[in-house]
Amino acid sequence: MPHARTETSVGTYESHSTSELEDLTEPEQRELKAKLTKLEAEIVTLRHVLAAKDRCCGELKRKLGFTALVGLRQNLSKSWLDVQVSNTYVEQKTSAALSTMGTALCRKLGGIKKSATLRSFEGIFNKHMLNQGRN
Repeated sequence: MPHARTETSVGTYESHSTSELEDLTEPEQRELKAKLTKLEAEIVTLRHVLAAKDRCCGELKRKLGFTALVGLRQNLSKSWLDVQVSNTYVEQKTSAALSTMGTALCRKLGGIKKSATLRSFEGIFNKHMLNQGRN
């Protein structure tokens, strides 16, 4: 049975069977492999270009007198903003808020259940139901 490769989170590949690969002809497989090789080469090139630009950016900041501490603070601020707007963070905050609200509601209902007013009302209600049962 033919195998395909899937990239994992660390950039390595896992081999697994796939029905789609069975539908590809040999020329189609070669064409896809060539495209993959080209894309991987472009990614490597872009990483090199980005690293060079990052070095240039650092040099310009150094010449302008920006300190590493200022840059670190800016990076941390941006990272914290990114975290705050991420779906996971928003979902966690919503979940925490709902949990807190649910806990407060349960406490309030528990307090009402234990209150003298409710017990008095329950007593009146129970007497009324007993009297109706006798009639």
